[in-house]
Amino acid sequence: MPVEMWPGVPATMVIKYRTAVRILNDPDRFPADPSIWQKTAPVDSPIMPMIEYRPNAIRTSGAEHARYRSAMNDALAGIDLNTLRPMVERSAMTVINTFCERGQADVLNEYVAPMVFSVFCQVLGCPQDIGERVAAASAAMFDSVDTDAVNASMGEALLELTHLKRSHPGDDITTRMVQHESGLSDEEMVHQLVLLFAAGVEPPLNLIANTLVLMLTDPRYTSSENKFHLSTKTALDERLATDPPMANYCITYPRQPILIEDVWLQANQPVIISMAACNTDPEMNTGEFLDNGWNLAWSTGPHACPAHARPFSYLLAQEIIDQLLDALPEITLAVPVDQLVWRPGPFHRALTNLPMVFPPSPQWRL
Repeated sequence: MPVEMWPGVPATMVIKYRTAVRILNDPDRFPADPSIWQKTAPVDSPIMPMIEYRPNAIRTSGAEHARYRSAMNDALAGIDLNTLRPMVERSAMTVINTFCERGQADVLNEYVAPMVFSVFCQVLGCPQDIGERVAAASAAMFDSVDTDAVNASMGEALLELTHLKRSHPGDDITTRMVQHESGLSDEEMVHQLVLLFAAGVEPPLNLIANTLVLMLTDPRYTSSENKFHLSTKTALDERLATDPPMANYCITYPRQPILIEDVWLQANQPVIISMAACNTDPEMNTGEFLDNGWNLAWSTGPHACPAHARPFSYLLAQEIIDQLLDALPEITLAVPVDQLVWRPGPFHRALTNLPMVFPPSPQWRL
């Protein structure tokens, strides 16, 4: 269906699951490199930082893509999932202690965001001051705010991180990338890190917040009549299928005009996948979500979320949710669910805040 990703930026949106899978698994005819399209695209569009060409694993094709993908996969493979649970537990108690005595909190901005940010920066090897600058720029990028400022701020901070890890290596993702046999330049490192931050902070943050809303409002998770409530894992699987943290993305650019589902797609014009629509396509969605391997929240094909990143993101979300509910088991939404406010932007499914209330609790001893 024809859409505008932003005023003046036309595209074709895919809403059928099987069509999306076909396109995403056919990089020869549907490459992800926007270079040709970008020559005539509006350069000042606020969404450009999210869709423009970058020399990284998500915006390239062929040998260039294979090189970047190899560096990223090998760097992510070094993550030790056994360290994640204690890492989350240590951080969670510190963060929860900042608001547990009040009996109310904006759980998204006071708990989920600092938790995701803290853990991700630890595995990335990113100092807090650099990470905070990148996080602010990344959030502005998803909200489609001030193209030039976003790119400048993010690029400066990530170049600083690259130089830091070249001179002071550690056991972290950034170090493994700068030392990779592919020999990434400083510029290439910056663009790999843009992708890592964009994928490693915003989507997990949204997944956690949106899953908490489900768990605190759906009787299957809240009913006192059933002591065996559905698990956090079940809620995460359902949210990934029915309300993914990235609602629309996975953009490709057909090399030549092509007929798909009786629709002519123009050469080098963006085709955007609506993961939210495809996941609820009645041809696929049976209402059974536990351990579903078909949802497109991670995308599919050669540009899908790397295999080593998925278990990390999933376990991170599960642990952050469980730590909160274990510490504050009587926590509830402070407003009706239909009064929650969603952030603008064509790509993500993201709340502005998540107000909650709970019986005041003494601080935990650390």
